[in-house]
Amino acid sequence: MFAGIAVRSLGDRANRRRCGNAAFWGLLAVSFLFGSELGDLANGVLVLALTAIGAFAMGLGSPKTTSVAQREASARARGNAIFMPALLIPAVAIAGTLTLGKLRVGGAPLADPKQVTLIALALGIIIALIAAVVRFRPPALAPVEEGRRLADAIGWAIILPQLLASLGAVFAISRVGAAVGRIATTWLPLGHPLAAVVAYCAGMALFTMVMGNAFAAFPVMTAAIGVPLIVHRFGGDPAIMGAVGMLSGFCGTLATPMAANYNIVPAALLELPDRNGVIRVQIPTAIPLLLCNIVLMYTLVFRF
Repeated sequence: MFAGIAVRSLGDRANRRRCGNAAFWGLLAVSFLFGSELGDLANGVLVLALTAIGAFAMGLGSPKTTSVAQREASARARGNAIFMPALLIPAVAIAGTLTLGKLRVGGAPLADPKQVTLIALALGIIIALIAAVVRFRPPALAPVEEGRRLADAIGWAIILPQLLASLGAVFAISRVGAAVGRIATTWLPLGHPLAAVVAYCAGMALFTMVMGNAFAAFPVMTAAIGVPLIVHRFGGDPAIMGAVGMLSGFCGTLATPMAANYNIVPAALLELPDRNGVIRVQIPTAIPLLLCNIVLMYTLVFRF
């Protein structure tokens, strides 16, 4: 998809910065396709190039797509059928997660058991795309052009999740979690399971607000409090701890401008007068949701 967007961007003569757009999306495609073969140095240079291009050389393209009026007319004509492709994605992802790991061909698993959910999600997207093309019969290049329209509107922020998740990996390798754990156990009364759960869930939300992404906060807080206290000291279930812990982190996502792709970009796309307007609306949901996650974890993590 990113390679297709790069090719179409290069041919967009209405965009004076089309070469920058093509280079950015092309390098991103190279990263996904060949990143495992490039090595650490080449991948590092690639990320620096993406940063430089995203900061100085990208512009808004003019994809050959439908107008707002045409999309509204199409939506009215098709009704609720337009939601069919979007609903197919989670349906296939759930079904694949429950079944792919159990299928074997010649004694070998059909899908890597550690990647079943990711593979099922990818299959869901491909099946949904095929279903949409068959059902609605758009022009052949419509998926790429519509993808380019969205990608250009979001810009460099589209790769924030990957960058922030990488930051979490760097923090884990640097043993930031261990340092945070020493500080937490020294200054916080974590001798009771409830205190550990509160510290872990609240820490996930706070670190997510600082880093902008729960995937970056997860390795830090899990290494600091989750594994040593909730799992090892108090015998909690690691799967439940991880699942509810991530949900706690997402509460922080709702309340921070650092999660630009979730909170700042939508405000820009909708041309809201208040760039933090999305955050202000979400905070009343984030706080009670965090409290509910704390109750859920304390209720469940030590019971199974």
